[in-house]
Amino acid sequence: MGAIFSFLYGLIAYSACLGALLYLIGFSGDVLVPRSVDSGTAATLSEALAIDVLLLSLFAVQHSVMARKAFKRVWTRIVPQTVERSTYVLTTSVVLALLFWQWRPIAEPIVWRIGNAAAAELLWATFWLGWALVLISTFLINHFELFGLQQVFARLTGRAVPAPEFRTPLLYRYVRHPLYLGVLLSLWSVPVMTAGHLLFSMGLSSYILAGIWFEERDLIAQFGERYRRYRAEVGMLVPRRSRS
Repeated sequence: MGAIFSFLYGLIAYSACLGALLYLIGFSGDVLVPRSVDSGTAATLSEALAIDVLLLSLFAVQHSVMARKAFKRVWTRIVPQTVERSTYVLTTSVVLALLFWQWRPIAEPIVWRIGNAAAAELLWATFWLGWALVLISTFLINHFELFGLQQVFARLTGRAVPAPEFRTPLLYRYVRHPLYLGVLLSLWSVPVMTAGHLLFSMGLSSYILAGIWFEERDLIAQFGERYRRYRAEVGMLVPRRSRS
């Protein structure tokens, strides 16, 4: 794959992923999108449960399996190393688009409805704070490497991609996974929680907890005792910093 084509492919993948993430914000909060977690194609309860669980499972399997080193070793025999990350984020975008398109809302029962205006505003503030935390976290670690742009730009300019290094900038000094913390805050901070939204929040929360286990296993394999010390000193999702 030529350098220019790789770069264009990386830009397309990045744009698609950015669009999917922006739609995810609207989808999860039921704001400014035509189809959301609480609106879309009507279905019977059994049909909605079957389809929604299948969609959540597809996302979890794709997002987790393609991120594992064992998969990457096989995958990069087919897909060039330069665009491996871009392919990952593009595939994630396609899976998310499928979820947005085919999700079946489950309006009843209402799990909770916050009637107090001040409490509802506080929940919305936490919702947006969560997504702001996600964005900030990506830039703290390396936004452009995370979404594949650094790799294709390095190929275009003939530079070597920097080797991974273990860093704990700002938020990462107090919580090991601020990005996941942001997603969790946004998933659960809504004034109205329908049964379908509960299913969506529970499904993604379960994936996040499982994904953290796999991710930290890989980080221990990569950085060894240094990451073990970090894990002992810093909270996983609840901010904590101590000296062991």
